[in-house]
Amino acid sequence: MRKLTPKEEDVILYKATEPPFSGKFCHHTEKGTYICRRCGAPLYRSKHKFNAGCGWPSFDRAIPGAVLCVPDADGVRTEIICARCGGHLGHVFEGEGFTPTDTRHCVNSVSLDFVPLPENASSHRRPFSPAPVVFPPPKPYSGETQYAVFAGGCFWGIEYLMNQAPGVLDVQSGYTGGETEHPTYEQVCRGETGHYEAVRILFDPSQTDYETLAKLFFEIHDPTQADGQGPDTGAQYRSAVFYADSEQKECAEKLIRLLREKGLDVVTQVLPLTEFWPAEDYHQHYYERKGTQPYCHRRVKRFD
Repeated sequence: MRKLTPKEEDVILYKATEPPFSGKFCHHTEKGTYICRRCGAPLYRSKHKFNAGCGWPSFDRAIPGAVLCVPDADGVRTEIICARCGGHLGHVFEGEGFTPTDTRHCVNSVSLDFVPLPENASSHRRPFSPAPVVFPPPKPYSGETQYAVFAGGCFWGIEYLMNQAPGVLDVQSGYTGGETEHPTYEQVCRGETGHYEAVRILFDPSQTDYETLAKLFFEIHDPTQADGQGPDTGAQYRSAVFYADSEQKECAEKLIRLLREKGLDVVTQVLPLTEFWPAEDYHQHYYERKGTQPYCHRRVKRFD
């Protein structure tokens, strides 16, 4: 992660708010991309910035998948955080009527950096963003993105192998399927929350599709092992597909039927997707950062 100043830490890590009209991006109008100050992830495009007169940079939408909305500690507002590193950005408000989206992302300038649009570049191209210090740089994509969420043992191995697949833009380790909000790794390991260790895969549907990724999921973990993968055992390591719609559900069920017809006693659950909570920073891109290979996951061809 990038080194933060004390002022930046107050806002990004401890959720303080900078004074209104004090930030350098409040009246900023240059074309380009606003990125996370902490990890460098692209968050907002300049074409979605507008003047709300509130004293903080305002955007009517984020780059798809870049920002997460979570309940604020005050029990009233909705906080927005960087989907990659969890850094505090600000709050989101709806129903104000400023733009056709009827949404305002109110962001602290101190939570942002800016990458200008290169000269002679089309405003519809994905702008260049510097590679984050810890995480790999974003991959090029067509503009449309979709998600897939799978659980199959320790998320480190699933994340690493999924991230090698063509068309995959980013893979994030996290927790889903439980009851506790903002679960920690320690809580999940103690079995206090009911969560699965899972990965959320952001992919470009012009380069790959959900079924291809689902097949890969069933080939890089053992779908017949209950409550674990290899030596890693525990309820958090259960095998599951978390579907976002009926098409994903039908795809997962079809692949499980095919595997059972081949004689595999598949125990993978097919469950509706609930809140996905990103895991702590030190879990993200674990094997890439260490320069090693997964020990619980390897690919075994199971489909023709």
